[in-house]
Amino acid sequence: QVQLVESGGGLVQPGGSLRLSCAASGSIFNIYTMGWYRQAPGKQRELVARISSGGGITNYADSVKGRFTISRDNAKNTLYLQMNSLKPEDTAVYYCTLHRGSITTGPSSWGQGTQVTVSS
Repeated sequence: QVQLVESGGGLVQPGGSLRLSCAASGSIFNIYTMGWYRQAPGKQRELVARISSGGGITNYADSVKGRFTISRDNAKNTLYLQMNSLKPEDTAVYYCTLHRGSITTGPSSWGQGTQVTVSS
C-alpha cells in the first residue's frame, strides 16, 4: 500500500541545481530508511543516497558526495534530493526508494521515476 511519487526532474545546464521530491503515502513514513537510486541510459540502476528513518544517518555514492544532499521531512511524508553542481553524467531517471530493513538494506518499494537531464 506504500506509494512513492517523485517530482522535480527536468533539464538543467551543467553546474546547475535541481531539487527532487518524493511524496510517500502511508502513515508510518517515519520508521523507514529512504533512498534515491538512478538509472542512466544504457546503465544499471545504482544507489545515489540513503537516509535513516530519523534523518540522522546518511550515505552517498562516491560520485555525488559533496554535491548532493538527501533529506526528509517526516511531518510531510516527503523525501528530498538536493542536487548541486550537476554534471552531464548525472543524467538519469531518478527513483525514490523505501527500505524496510536497516540503512544498508536494499529497496522494498520504488517510485515511478523522474527524468533528470544535464546538458549544455
